[in-house]
Amino acid sequence: MARDTVETHFTQAVATLEAGPARDPGQPLHEGTSLTGEQCRALFRRQLDSRLLDIAARWLRARDEGYYTIGSAGHEGNAAVAAVLRPTDPALLHYRSGAFYLTRSEQAGRVPEQGIRDVLMGLTAAAGEPIAGGRHKVFGHPDLAVIPQTSTIASHLPRAVGVAFAIERARALGIRGAAWPHDAVAVCSFGDASLNHASALSGLNTAAYATYQGQGLPLLLVCEDNGIGISVRTPKGWVEAAARRPGFEYFAADGCDLADAYDAAARAAAHVREHRSPAFLHLSTVRLMGHAGSDVESSYRTQREIKADLVRDPLLRTAALLVEAGLETPEGLLKTYESTREHVLRIALETSRSPRLGSAKEIMEPIAPRRPELIAKISPMAASAPVRDKAFAGALPENDKPMTLSQSINRTLADALAVYPEMTVFGEDVAKKGGVYGVTRGLQKRFGAGRVFDTLLDEQAILGLALGSGVSKLLPVPEIQYLAYLHNALDQIRGEAATLSFFSRGAYTNPMVVRVAGYAYQKGFGGHFHNDNAVGALRDIPGLVIASPARPDDASAMLRTCLAAARTAGSVCVFLEPIALYNTRDLFDAGDNGWTAPYAPPARWAETHVPIGRARSYGDGRDLTIVTFGNGVRMSLRAAVRLTQEGYGCRVLDLRWLSPLPVEDLVRAAELTGNVLIADETRRTGGVSEGIVAELLDAGFTGSVARVTSSDSFIPLGGAADHVLLSEEEIEQAARKLLG
Repeated sequence: MARDTVETHFTQAVATLEAGPARDPGQPLHEGTSLTGEQCRALFRRQLDSRLLDIAARWLRARDEGYYTIGSAGHEGNAAVAAVLRPTDPALLHYRSGAFYLTRSEQAGRVPEQGIRDVLMGLTAAAGEPIAGGRHKVFGHPDLAVIPQTSTIASHLPRAVGVAFAIERARALGIRGAAWPHDAVAVCSFGDASLNHASALSGLNTAAYATYQGQGLPLLLVCEDNGIGISVRTPKGWVEAAARRPGFEYFAADGCDLADAYDAAARAAAHVREHRSPAFLHLSTVRLMGHAGSDVESSYRTQREIKADLVRDPLLRTAALLVEAGLETPEGLLKTYESTREHVLRIALETSRSPRLGSAKEIMEPIAPRRPELIAKISPMAASAPVRDKAFAGALPENDKPMTLSQSINRTLADALAVYPEMTVFGEDVAKKGGVYGVTRGLQKRFGAGRVFDTLLDEQAILGLALGSGVSKLLPVPEIQYLAYLHNALDQIRGEAATLSFFSRGAYTNPMVVRVAGYAYQKGFGGHFHNDNAVGALRDIPGLVIASPARPDDASAMLRTCLAAARTAGSVCVFLEPIALYNTRDLFDAGDNGWTAPYAPPARWAETHVPIGRARSYGDGRDLTIVTFGNGVRMSLRAAVRLTQEGYGCRVLDLRWLSPLPVEDLVRAAELTGNVLIADETRRTGGVSEGIVAELLDAGFTGSVARVTSSDSFIPLGGAADHVLLSEEEIEQAARKLLG
């Protein structure tokens, strides 16, 4: 294959290097560094492998046999960062971390060719690639403590903070079988342009916030600063200015000088490991070969700028260190370059012939690897009688009077905290206050501030802590105070949580149950942000479980199911709690307590288990099926009773799960009457009813279908909300129309 400018410059420049007096390879390379000649030689090999993988990526793309050309050329100094860390330190790497990955692979005892093959199989979308299995090009491996990251810019920083937090929290709680050693350091790399992203700022701020309060956070943030984000230049001095935050120790080095990078990285890693507090390592790098294969950087950079980067080429600089120390000759290095180049391209050709993913089923297999039998077995698990008695201070909930939705969720969380020592509950105001609606009241007092705690006001930070905790084998139950606030941080679920098992073939998961207070109909507390009814952005996320309980008994059983799914299959669950039903007691008449339910004792948890994707049916009428969920269940039941009194046979189907929809139960209930009315409190466009109609049509249902929904509107204050929200009267009117 033809040689590009970077290759040509490297080989020509190496040929002109002048050898210095020979040094002992076991001694420091030169005065002022701790990097030995042996270490430098070994790291040069991994830097060279990384460079040649970038060249192979372009070669494969030209042959239409490779599918990713964003490379690490110019960033090979990150090999030094890997070298000063342990192979058990969790690493969250950005897409220019090739040399880090190859160095980590060798550290773990693998032969260099294994790391090279890993990357090439990713480039060629080979089904046998060890982490994503051909689904995406990522750096990751379950045996290397490298957690794969998406290409979403900086979205992994909140998770990295969560991993560092989880290392310390697992140690403090004495969790057995923790994912990482108790003295581990979490490392996270990213580029200078990424530093400006909201998710990066959230991660940095959360780390500073925690450290400011004395929270241990062993986090090494590595900014590889090449001075440009695709074509947009980073102002000089900006990275350092942005990095200097309370609680952070700042380290800087020339990332093109392997010895300088090694020494700075060693100091930074030692600081983090010893003090259990974050450090920011600022490596000045260059970007060679453009942003990606399709990038013509001469259209926005001058030739002088491009040539200046070639002079700073880290591979060339490391070669010079070796020659000047008398450890290598120019001829020997060029011979090594050519033989390694031939070797890498040969492996590239081999991997391009590897089998690729061949079906939708194969591709989707890691998305939602549910294990319903195991979930059903785990869900009824309760703590021992003495532990439960202590957790509830002798007042067991099953001996109490019938409970509201809010009370039922509270007691279920307490039961779960009692049986799962790795479970944590956190969010804004969840600790001493017990949540805005009192759902978590008393939990911190019972289980301690290490397991039930408040967070800063930042939904990205809350979900990032959950992501990091989940992948670290804790069981996080974060609370998002209102559904509208979830949209501030949705990429942490969409781009990070939901994709991890997909990009790692299930080798890494981030189990979590995200509790969200949602929907409308609050009395005296109106407005869009506290009454949001939009779930469309959640329902199209592959693999995401969305639970939507309406009744107290369902809430308990479904929450246990979600926790069991998280523990057994790493499921990401969103648990939508209807605010307006939290403290509702009555169904038809004042004082009837028709919306309360007894708390089931553990002996009945197995028989009351609610599998994911199973609905609940009320009534046995044969004239009309009302399909609904959330607040719609109570309204529909009230409307159905009035219709029944007039002689119509009605049944109400509570979906309970919005993803996956209970299709089997839905179709069965529809066919029993032939008339289906969908009562959907979400919006008409993008709401749940659209999916219900589609499922009925796909199943071949030939009966009548109608729907009533809330309007395509935000929710206004006060009584004006009634004009845009689904009402009980609208349900009844639509039912009469459908019945003729």
